[in-house]
Amino acid sequence: MFPRDPNFAFKAARILDLYQRKWDGKPLRSDEFVISADEKTSIHARARKHPTKPCRAGSPMRVEHEYERCGAWAYLAALDVHNCRIFGRCEPKNGIAPFDSLVDQVMTRPPYSDARRVFWIVDNCSVHRGQRAVERLQGKHRRLVLVHAPIHATWLNQIEIYFSIVQRKVLTPNDFPDLASVANRLFDFQYYWESIAQPFQWKFTRRDLDELLCKVRSQPTCTALPIAS
Repeated sequence: MFPRDPNFAFKAARILDLYQRKWDGKPLRSDEFVISADEKTSIHARARKHPTKPCRAGSPMRVEHEYERCGAWAYLAALDVHNCRIFGRCEPKNGIAPFDSLVDQVMTRPPYSDARRVFWIVDNCSVHRGQRAVERLQGKHRRLVLVHAPIHATWLNQIEIYFSIVQRKVLTPNDFPDLASVANRLFDFQYYWESIAQPFQWKFTRRDLDELLCKVRSQPTCTALPIAS
């Protein structure tokens, strides 16, 4: 759970503070925002050989197991954590250019274009990893503050909760005749979700993090297994 990241506690605590609208021990102002962003790759359009039959009384949904692949999207999304706004785009593949387009999509519209600061929480994917990504994105948008989650700690990124909802409510079962149908379903759900959503009730706090780290550190050190020759 806690990999070889010497700054795990520091990075995790900063993200937990942002969820509580704090940064460097100070409350965020009303014109400061927190964005959680990531990519959900390889969303395939699978055209089933026979139509999916909806569930009925005493009969579950029936989905044909044979299908034809009709291409795949990379779905990039950004969630305004405290205001439940969702921004998404479908791209043929993931990469720096598609992610930068998502950033532009958010940062060029009010209230983010006029914000004091906009914090972007991201993981360590090569698209937005390290200081190069910081310099690239802040060079385009000076109000942007890139915040990296610890390595292998995607569970700290709230956009993953939204992706989980999308997987269950939008993409299951996967029965789409083409990629346009997938994109339309994703975007329609974005608009619907924004109309009903409330901020996620994030309950894991700095105190929980400290207690968990103390518990982990109190465990006996594991001895590495020898490598087979």
